[in-house]
Amino acid sequence: MAIRKSNKLSHAAILKQILKSCSSLGMKQGYDDEYHLPIDVPKGHFAVYVGENLTRFIVPISFLTLPEFQSLLRQAEEEFGFDHDMGITIPCDEFVFRSLTNSMLRY
Repeated sequence: MAIRKSNKLSHAAILKQILKSCSSLGMKQGYDDEYHLPIDVPKGHFAVYVGENLTRFIVPISFLTLPEFQSLLRQAEEEFGFDHDMGITIPCDEFVFRSLTNSMLRY
């Protein structure tokens, strides 16, 4: 019996891809020319797009360590991957995302 190696990326590799994706968005309009960061995203945060309307949410980087948010990122990877121009897209209803993030802010 052969042992199959999982096609899943390691947790660290996923986080590196996410941060790289966030920083690579700096070439678009609405970004600081010197640092290539979104003007409207405070330090220590990043943008995600949620729901059918792709509503943009700004979330703290600390969410990356929470199991609930990591689960959303795994779902995003399975459905959309991380190699696209849109940024991180979360396959979740906006109402559910708001409820989940509100509960995560209480940690």
